[in-house]
Amino acid sequence: MSHTLSGGLFSRANRLWLPGSVLGVAVLASAFAPITVSAQSAAGVVRISGSSTVFPITSEAIKAFRKTAPGRNVRFELKETGTSAGFRDFCAGKVPIANASRPINTRELKACEAKGVKFIELPIAFDALTVAVHPKNTWAKQITVKELNTLWNRQATGRVKRWKQVNSAWPDRPIKLCGAGSDSGTFDYFNKAITGDAENSRSDYIASEDDNVLVRCVANDPNALGYFGFGYYLANQNKLRSLAIIGPKGATRPSVEAVQKERYAPLSRPLFIYINNANMLSRPEVQKFVTFFVRRGPQIVRAADFIPLPDSTYLLVESKLYRHVLGTSFGGDLPIGLTIGQALARSFDQLKQPRSR
Repeated sequence: MSHTLSGGLFSRANRLWLPGSVLGVAVLASAFAPITVSAQSAAGVVRISGSSTVFPITSEAIKAFRKTAPGRNVRFELKETGTSAGFRDFCAGKVPIANASRPINTRELKACEAKGVKFIELPIAFDALTVAVHPKNTWAKQITVKELNTLWNRQATGRVKRWKQVNSAWPDRPIKLCGAGSDSGTFDYFNKAITGDAENSRSDYIASEDDNVLVRCVANDPNALGYFGFGYYLANQNKLRSLAIIGPKGATRPSVEAVQKERYAPLSRPLFIYINNANMLSRPEVQKFVTFFVRRGPQIVRAADFIPLPDSTYLLVESKLYRHVLGTSFGGDLPIGLTIGQALARSFDQLKQPRSR
């Protein structure tokens, strides 16, 4: 089933959005020397795939971009595939932009290198990875990292199936679990933060790379517990209740303030977009869109119900884009255990390094 959305096409089944026309803005064109335009760029379609968490932010950026300036021949294909699937497309050269809820990993770096794909890595927002239950759940108000580990680690598969097994004060009722699929960056980040290994997860739960599926999974069952991006929680607060996470800073519910003041640990994280270097150089529509995205970052992120970076940080993001700084600042690692400030500082390590010409 598909629906027309102001000059575009949106497919609910595939989470695919194809706006019919797009407006542009002035770009830092002097920073990018043009090269030969590919057949894909001539078609004027900007393809974006990857994180379901970042999907609504990029959707909002496209909507805002279309309202501002000329670019009528540009179209977007925006797919919600999960971070890992998005990086597979990106490193194969199939898309010029990838949405990511974690930094690129070592395996993906090797895949990009094998295909000669060079990229710019830009943080664009914060997320408070949210653990939520049904509003009729009267027993769980907060949960420890240890309890989450008991519930979600690989050894829990087929064994930990009732609320009482997680906390003896909770009722002897079945627990239905809803969580990210293995192609999701949220899957990697949550597991690394909670169980200590990005792949250490139980397998007997409702899994999806589409956060909307997970929201419905929790909202439809009083015995359910799930985890997904903060923006999806905010958009569905009437159907869900978030749990406070008892971490190193005490019991803290997810919120803009808790993330910005570094109290929500260990489930706060930066979100990214990755831009193919060759496409950034050769395709004016990609240059214009990415520059607009960065310059309007705070407004776009707030409109999508996510957590913006500090205004001063967007200036650093724009500087990284303008200076055309390539590669990742994370060396293939997940920034678990870092404060948001430390993760952001690492994001701009490359700005401190001399660039080869």
